[in-house]
Amino acid sequence: MIKFVARYWLLLAILTGLVAIETILRFGFGLGNPVLSQANEETGYLFQPNQKLVRFGRKIEYNQYSQRSDPVAIAKPEDKLRILMLGDSVLNGTNYSDQTETIAELLESKIAASGQPAEVLNASAYSWGIGNQLGYIRKFGFFNSDALLLQIGTHDLVQPTSVGDHLRENPDRRPLLAIQEAIIRYVIPRLTGKKSKNDAVAVVDDTELQRQFEENLQLLAAIANRARQANIPVFVVYTPNRADLLPLTETPPYKTEFFQFLDRIDIQVIDTHAAWSNLPATTLTNYFRDWVHLTIPANKAIADLLFQELCLEDSLPACS
Repeated sequence: MIKFVARYWLLLAILTGLVAIETILRFGFGLGNPVLSQANEETGYLFQPNQKLVRFGRKIEYNQYSQRSDPVAIAKPEDKLRILMLGDSVLNGTNYSDQTETIAELLESKIAASGQPAEVLNASAYSWGIGNQLGYIRKFGFFNSDALLLQIGTHDLVQPTSVGDHLRENPDRRPLLAIQEAIIRYVIPRLTGKKSKNDAVAVVDDTELQRQFEENLQLLAAIANRARQANIPVFVVYTPNRADLLPLTETPPYKTEFFQFLDRIDIQVIDTHAAWSNLPATTLTNYFRDWVHLTIPANKAIADLLFQELCLEDSLPACS
């Protein structure tokens, strides 16, 4: 009888502990309710529309067009500046940025504070390449925007167009338990040292890299052609990898050829790599969360640079 009672209390203690852990993970950290993705023929994949959640204390919202932005109407008010930004996880901000701390939201706030009503739409997804950006435009168009900003980083120059198999890293349905997500998504990868697809760097030979680079240039040209047919100016926001600046500033692979191509097809580039090249190492270290993803101070620095070049230096007259 004593052994039975002891087992009963032990089982009750275990269950109580599991319930407590589940509650803390779900309501304290937002686990069990991840951002959901879906496969898509044009874009490979994108975030499911109309999501609103909190992860690790940070608000995350996706509108009806899978943009990490407030809901948007296709018809743009005449007095409002609208900028469409396309990019990958660097632009998106991931779970590490609150909705108000993404590059797009920070830029929107700066423009609005200057007296110009504005919307900066954040159309982005993890591991999207230039081909995925083109796919998004084919599917949804330009939303009557006054400008198109393409966030393209060093790694994107040779990034293949991502396809639906990335859903293995970005779930399309919620797990049953928060504990389940914590173990599968965070504990096991840490214990095994396995990197996610979003963080892994594929080893590819130089011939294939060159082929992919040239293919991406043609995809970018296709984006520019579509934008110009719609009379929308195009800008590239070039973002560096950590290794491009630390421990010493270096010219990233393919950057020179890329900028020459942008010059030939008359696309203005806003070069974050150049803007940061003379900053102290302590500042740069604070700008990177890992080998490529940026911190909130870096997001703010990019938003400041975009506002300076687009609005204060009249690169985008509609913003002045």
